[in-house]
Amino acid sequence: MTELPDPTNHVQSDTDWQVQHGSLVPTADGPASADRWVSEIGSLLHELDRVSSANVALPPVLDEETDNRLVRLRLGTAGSLFAALQCKHAATAGHALRVALTCSAWSVRMGLEQDRRDAVEIAALLHDIGVIGVPDQILLKPGLLNSDEAEIVSHSRHKSLDILHRSCTSEDVLDIVEHVPAWYNGVRPDFRLSGDDLPLGARMVAIAEAFDAMTTDHVYRSAMSHERAITELFDCAGTQFDPALVKQFAELHDSDQSELHLEVAERWLQTLDPELVNSYWQFNCVPSTAESSSIDVLFQAKLLENMYDAVVFIDAGGQVTLWNRGAERLTGIAGSGICQRQWRPGLLNMADEKGNIVSRGDCPVHGAISSGVQSLRRMTIWGQTERPVAVDTHTIPVISNDGATLGAILLFHDASSETSLEQRCQNLHEKATKDLMTQVANRAEFDRVHEMFVAAHQQQQIPCSLIIGDLDRFKRVNDTWGHQAGDDVIKSLAKLLKGSCRPGDLVARYGGEEFVMLCADCDNATAARRAEQIRKAFSQIPQPKMEGRMATVSFGVTEIQPGDTAETMLRRADRALLMAKTNGRNNVVQLGAGSGKETADSKMDSWLKKPGRAEKLIERVLVTPVPVKMAVEKLRGFVADHQAKIAKIDGNHVRLHITEKHPDRLRRMTDRPVTFCIDLHFEEERLRKLNEPDVESILRTKIRLGINTAKSRDRRRSNVAERARDVLVSFKAYLMASEEGEMPSTGVLTRAKRVLIPWLIKK
Repeated sequence: MTELPDPTNHVQSDTDWQVQHGSLVPTADGPASADRWVSEIGSLLHELDRVSSANVALPPVLDEETDNRLVRLRLGTAGSLFAALQCKHAATAGHALRVALTCSAWSVRMGLEQDRRDAVEIAALLHDIGVIGVPDQILLKPGLLNSDEAEIVSHSRHKSLDILHRSCTSEDVLDIVEHVPAWYNGVRPDFRLSGDDLPLGARMVAIAEAFDAMTTDHVYRSAMSHERAITELFDCAGTQFDPALVKQFAELHDSDQSELHLEVAERWLQTLDPELVNSYWQFNCVPSTAESSSIDVLFQAKLLENMYDAVVFIDAGGQVTLWNRGAERLTGIAGSGICQRQWRPGLLNMADEKGNIVSRGDCPVHGAISSGVQSLRRMTIWGQTERPVAVDTHTIPVISNDGATLGAILLFHDASSETSLEQRCQNLHEKATKDLMTQVANRAEFDRVHEMFVAAHQQQQIPCSLIIGDLDRFKRVNDTWGHQAGDDVIKSLAKLLKGSCRPGDLVARYGGEEFVMLCADCDNATAARRAEQIRKAFSQIPQPKMEGRMATVSFGVTEIQPGDTAETMLRRADRALLMAKTNGRNNVVQLGAGSGKETADSKMDSWLKKPGRAEKLIERVLVTPVPVKMAVEKLRGFVADHQAKIAKIDGNHVRLHITEKHPDRLRRMTDRPVTFCIDLHFEEERLRKLNEPDVESILRTKIRLGINTAKSRDRRRSNVAERARDVLVSFKAYLMASEEGEMPSTGVLTRAKRVLIPWLIKK
């Protein structure tokens, strides 16, 4: 859907807030992975779209039939309303379904009564039904909307209410839909309620849909990591969102939701009473059974005809049935001259990665038709252009519902103009030292490449991610079916990982049953989605030597963030993997805020004091918009990944010793590692609006930070300030903290209990 106002675009003013410092109170909640609700359409058009963006096609989490069944059982006779939304804009319909499922699980956790839970679920499914009235040129615009267009989209919420008024008999549902766009602090006009007077369901849907919008890819921006999206919700708590519900949602996201999701699925698919479901609606609507119109075929034909990449269709007999304009442009061969001819690699003088002419037996098209397995390869073609062209080929078998192979799709992407970064990463991948059993890179090669990979992406200022996976209960596999069965399981996972690689990625066997995957130009959310697709696909592969049983794998995912080294990045991914194992295995956990936005370098100079003085190298006051409990959890990650030593804990004061090492700098004796002393003072602030004393206050954490060298002689080094800066940037990234412009006014009382010790030392 066209995204609602993004919480990150609304920065609240602190001029009318007073600061009250409260005590620090620990709780025992631990971090956990949250399941994601994703709905994908498995049509050829969607497949081609994913291929064109260099994604690997893996099975969707929920198929279209399941989605439609969930909606039909939840809405009953009003399912046609949702079907109309799907026809208008499938992305908005998918967004609404994910929000509804999230709110349903949340309602279970809150213990809401049956009728209130029904109202929340129905309102979440249909709160965007007014999108039907938004013009296509606005709804499908591949970029940010201007003010006039945004006003039209905003008005669609009023249309949602108008549509539902004509058919819905529940005032609770109508109240929720009416007030979903309202802000908690009441600053948005045209809404009669604010604060806790807003319907509970409206406040829940507003938070759930904002989180889904932030963690979903859009044409004009990539998805945020879950951790950064939660932080954005806290940042807007008290203004756009209910602060108490934001805290509840964060706790729900960090808890084990598997039992809640089972209850939601059982309730929607099995226990809903059809008569009760239909009682919410005044009219009976007959679901449409019409087949897709010919206009869909026209859209697909126009897409194929105008794609920049080459698309070739070959039937099961090896005959070329389609040769689009992209293929004509790339090869110089007209479609009229090659269609209906037999396909053979000699038509384009295809050569493999080593420059050898491709034979029929090695042809990716014939391989896909005979084996039913898709492939990705870097090749060279000539055609009639009389010049070699490097292309990335993606061959996709076309298989009917009854399992018969109908042919193959061959896509060529011109790789001759790829960036130097991708070429370097691809060359590293091609030359990697192989693991003998799996034929992926081994650990030594991964360690060598990882340092260069991180340095290259930091230099180019583009994101990259690390996925680390470990087979679940692998010892049981060896003990039950033997080591040969275990070897086959390892090989099948390695094959799946290699098949999901994009140009520039690297897969390595890190040791035993553990694998790592470096993802070039890939953020946290995208890497987590790829890991989830791999996890699901692997869990559906029967293992012949395990009597057809399936094995499972757990994944930890992280993205490079400011101040990272290859070592801290790997430790953070390993912590995520440990959390995935602790939370029941066979799942994916992502950690880290990602690349994000780093403070401008020009401001950094004012923080750094000249070496040789008595003052600290760096002194700064930082603020993170989360309670102190979450801030200390993030501090524990910083301590673990940097292998810092806790030198002192006194009340709300923590002193850390961290040895900063950069292997690429250790070329001279004077470049030996430097140990920094980091002093941290934590304060939890409670913000309350002066003119609204009844509105619940908001908690945030203030951190007074000082960095100095543990040894005074180290201050004389020429690069010590730069190294201290690296530590500061990394600390800010882990805590997702920003700078505070001024110190708090005098007379503010501060209380801090001695609660940091159990949080920092807990296992």
